[in-house]
Amino acid sequence: GWGRILDLASDSAVVIPAEMIHYGMTKTALLAVGRGFAKDAAGTGVTVNSVIAGPTRTGGVEQFVRELVGEELPWDEAQRAFMVKYRPQSLIQRLIEPEEIANMVVYLASPLASATTGGALRVDGGYVDSILP
Repeated sequence: GWGRILDLASDSAVVIPAEMIHYGMTKTALLAVGRGFAKDAAGTGVTVNSVIAGPTRTGGVEQFVRELVGEELPWDEAQRAFMVKYRPQSLIQRLIEPEEIANMVVYLASPLASATTGGALRVDGGYVDSILP
């Protein structure tokens, strides 16, 4: 057999924000479910993985950033100000573009990832301060 099961988790699964405990809890549970499904699929050719996405530029996040740092700033300045003040631990000091998350998903969905299963792989710009997920 052959197949791929992927879920999109969040950095909130491992760095649970105090203001979003409920969200972080659901994303942590998603990692556990993915690992459990991978064990269940062992030996079948089906891989199961989670992608831990870090702070990503979406319409909602862009609006959130502008509300926090100022509507009048050009996007590059607003993003930089947000990262410095609210996400200083990010190693890339910018929001992740959705295409960067998609690149990981494409890899995991491909035959190239045949030995990658049961994992939680990060596309977080170094936001999570850990060498492990």
